Amino acid sequence: MRLRHAAASVAAGSLALLLTMSGTANAATGEFSYKYLGPTGQPHAVTLHDPASRECITLPEVADPDASEPAFAPHNDTDESVMVFTEPDCTGDSWTLRAHGRPATDRLKLRSVFFAGR
Repeated sequence: MRLRHAAASVAAGSLALLLTMSGTANAATGEFSYKYLGPTGQPHAVTLHDPASRECITLPEVADPDASEPAFAPHNDTDESVMVFTEPDCTGDSWTLRAHGRPATDRLKLRSVFFAGR
């Protein structure tokens, strides 16, 4: 009898842990895109698919202000609002882009982003 009770407790505890852990890995649903200039000056486009929520994402192509121009023309087509920052590590000036918004102009510069989460 004790063995059955212990097994039931372990199963219930495992289920509770599994349900709690599944809520910690949040992601925006949809795509966030931006453009940047490569080393030769050619424009490139990048799309983040279902980007992580509630964590700063420094855009790797433009992470070093001494080695690159900032990214530009962000387009937030996710289900969450996003703050875009002019500097790496979600620092510098910031602007908020609405969920499923229109593409921003080439004048909006960014190096990192933070999705608000739900």
